[in-house]
Amino acid sequence: MVTVPDRSVVSVSRVYQDACAKLGDDWFEYENLHLNWGIQDHYEVTRKVGRGKYSEVFEGIDIRTNDLVVIKVLKPIKKKKVKRELKMLQNLRGGVNIIELLDVVRDPQSKTPALVFEHVDNLDSKLLYPQFTDGDVRFYVFELLKALDFCHSHGIIHRDVKPLNILIDHNQRKLRLIDWGLAEFYHPGVELNVRVASRYYKAPELLVDFTYYDYSLDIWSLGATFGSMIFRRDPLFHGMSNDDQLVKIAKVLGTDDLWKYLDKYNIDIDAELEAAVGAHSRKPWGRFVTSDNSKYMSSDALDLLDRMLLYDHAQRGTAKELMQHPYFAGVRAAEDVRRREGDQGVAGQGGGGTSNGEGGAAGGGGQTAVYFAGEDGEVQVQRLS
Repeated sequence: MVTVPDRSVVSVSRVYQDACAKLGDDWFEYENLHLNWGIQDHYEVTRKVGRGKYSEVFEGIDIRTNDLVVIKVLKPIKKKKVKRELKMLQNLRGGVNIIELLDVVRDPQSKTPALVFEHVDNLDSKLLYPQFTDGDVRFYVFELLKALDFCHSHGIIHRDVKPLNILIDHNQRKLRLIDWGLAEFYHPGVELNVRVASRYYKAPELLVDFTYYDYSLDIWSLGATFGSMIFRRDPLFHGMSNDDQLVKIAKVLGTDDLWKYLDKYNIDIDAELEAAVGAHSRKPWGRFVTSDNSKYMSSDALDLLDRMLLYDHAQRGTAKELMQHPYFAGVRAAEDVRRREGDQGVAGQGGGGTSNGEGGAAGGGGQTAVYFAGEDGEVQVQRLS
């Protein structure tokens, strides 16, 4: 149990504070959203692939083209929430590494709405992440940062970044950020709901009921995901409740910076939670290194993690800043080569990468060029006929 006093400090994002204001009222007002419904009979469900609190998800076929699609059937929820998600998806359509909304349909009798998305040949993260090389992790985290910078620059916080919402077609080296049902438009000085995100990926500001959070919420969630990748520890912080989640974080990051954070923003937590958190020194990340995860370890990897997992949201790196981190030097170099080659590929699309590399593939002139950073950090090129 926490309380935020009336004199709490109003925090404002370091970046993209006025993105929504610049884009205008039509960009973020969704309550009067008018929907042009598609035709439900254009799609045929083939199998169920998952379910969540607000929806059931199916694989299907567009019978007009025989293309695979994903159909998200929404459970009975407030119309306002449905319109907000649709507004997000419409606004972000075509954004880098953002899942593509293809159609919106509804059952003529029940009026149940369903969203139709592009299909991604995804493998569950519990099976996929252990297969990753160090270069794969660097590449996909970079791709995810692209998606976050795109949505943040358009005034949108995802608010539910986690492995389940990151689809990866490893053969195509394609990543898509999905599930925008909890996303919200950011307006500086406006309080936001703290009952968002999944527990293991909740940032400290949510766990102490601080309502003036911003885009940096997504950076913490990405940090928790990145940590689970490189330490082969799923999840990185395994709390049994929201309060226990804060306890688990404090046992790793220490309590000194937590108290400084609470003092800075005038946040009070009750005596029971304070007692549960206790007093802890910061634990070095080296304690989490094992023979199974050592291949992912480097000073750059741990420094990147430190820049994401900071109590003080205002001190976390932004998506754009983190993309310039030395950890991604090989990924950026591979992208530079692709641009210089003048090929027609797009990062994260096209043919697969390499067994140890960071980068993607690009085609042109009857050949496919695969660019990657080898173990020595030098960009290497492999052309496939």
